[in-house]
Amino acid sequence: MEDSNIQSSEKDQEILENECPWPHLEELFMYRGRKGDSMLMQCKLCLPSVVISAYKTSASNLKKHIMRKHPSKIDQYHDIIATSASSQRKTTAIPNKLSASKQVKLPDVMLAPVNKRVPQATVDKLIINFICEGLQPFAVVEQPAFKELITTLQPHAKVISRSTVRTRICDAAEDIKTTIIAELGKAKFVATTTDCWSAHQKSYLGVTCHWIEEESLERRSAALACKRLRGSYTFDMIASALDDVHFQYKIRDKVVRTTTDSGSNFIKAFHVFGAQNDAEVDEDEADLDTLDVSDHIEYHDKNVILDEDSGMEYQLPPHQRCACHLLNLVATADTALAECMNDTYLQKAFSLSPAEVAFLREYCITMKPLVKASNILQSESSTYMGWLLPVIHQLLSKLNRLETSSKTCMPLIKALQNGLQKRFGQMMANPDLAAAAVLLPKFKTSWTDRADVIEAALTYLKQHLETTEHESEHQQRESSDDDDFFSRPLSRMMQSPIEPDGYLACASDSMELLHSFPAIKKLSLKLNTALPASAACERLFSCAGLLFTSKRSRIDSMNFENQLLLKLYKRFRK
Repeated sequence: MEDSNIQSSEKDQEILENECPWPHLEELFMYRGRKGDSMLMQCKLCLPSVVISAYKTSASNLKKHIMRKHPSKIDQYHDIIATSASSQRKTTAIPNKLSASKQVKLPDVMLAPVNKRVPQATVDKLIINFICEGLQPFAVVEQPAFKELITTLQPHAKVISRSTVRTRICDAAEDIKTTIIAELGKAKFVATTTDCWSAHQKSYLGVTCHWIEEESLERRSAALACKRLRGSYTFDMIASALDDVHFQYKIRDKVVRTTTDSGSNFIKAFHVFGAQNDAEVDEDEADLDTLDVSDHIEYHDKNVILDEDSGMEYQLPPHQRCACHLLNLVATADTALAECMNDTYLQKAFSLSPAEVAFLREYCITMKPLVKASNILQSESSTYMGWLLPVIHQLLSKLNRLETSSKTCMPLIKALQNGLQKRFGQMMANPDLAAAAVLLPKFKTSWTDRADVIEAALTYLKQHLETTEHESEHQQRESSDDDDFFSRPLSRMMQSPIEPDGYLACASDSMELLHSFPAIKKLSLKLNTALPASAACERLFSCAGLLFTSKRSRIDSMNFENQLLLKLYKRFRK
């Protein structure tokens, strides 16, 4: 509790460039500077060599170091934390008010001197930002205390009405959607993630999109929709709603892959309407728990349903199952089979003698690579589709190495290996996923020792580079009638054999290397734009849960979506 109190107060303070965020710990640690968002702290008890890296808003790494290396000093550490927390509470306490750390901060312009008049348009914009970023109810503008606050700070200002707030938020959401459409129009390849979410007997389809800027090679992301689904979200309803979102943002022909979990409704939607059909749905692999029809039943007039046009064909992109969701199934459903493999393993899993404590340590060591793999694949900004197979191959390699040292967890290791082969077997044999890894300078051909996998990836690479070259030649012939006689043979000679070999021969592992090989870069962007996990959509729903509380369960679905997207669209707001 002491650590959580002091860390929550630290998050509200701005950390200066050359200032230690934990001066109260100077008895135990010496501040040595910062590296990115991490603080470098030297332990005075371990002088002269030990330097610990701690995130700027959390001193947990420092506490762990004391507990691990200097357990006799842990009481002193707790006393320091308690003393510091007590002093900060006294200095920051506000009588008869909420804690300062929980209050929503007003923009500086709202705190301008009374005699400085702020334009009404600016005040209106700030009120809208306050409502959206703080996920406040629209009715806050009708509260006498809020009106008094605004008129006290700006006597000439008027507080807009609730209906005006609704209209302004709707207009702002439309403006930002236009901005997003313009940004997506510049991208050649786009990927999406999608998932369904339900709360208070209402169902929603969330969609996020992701692309890579061609010049900077930086990942960009945006939330596209949190769309209300009426009735049970069946496969055809999901296909219709997702296709509508893609069409609305004009990316229908640009989406290279859509990542979802293994819910049977999503698998069937892409199996029926997808550009590249999945294999037949395996009832053992499909996560039937993700579809609980009883929670989402709504009743409608049968005449309305019969009058609807159900003959529409939907266009969905190729499907990618969420790697993190599959790893979770490996860690739960598949590891449960370990108990059937060995009676000794089962007995050790349910008792706590000293021998079983050693078993628990070995269990944690065995599961640790799985956790790390999941953390890597769910990243949104630095992970590409080409990371999927290298991570899975490395995970299998780590499990193989654990076989030599395992004493009691061999059934668990075997269960994990079998689960990975079952869930990712088809993906590991997929040449375009292997080519995606080869087309990332970080990996190239060094991520696996299986010659057949690398050979399949290189064959895929050469075939698709030739296809790209022929397409560009066809475009040149259509655009110009007086092409140079020798231009195409020279282009083929320069691109086909030399560009892939030159790329693979370069020692650089920076993404900037792709700029030197245009054809390689184009194919890499196409294969690596998609994400291996759908965690981005889960983050969308996490934010939605903060907005869609029980007290606001009757909020209009359009107002709900607009307010949510405006909060998430902050980076695109002017």
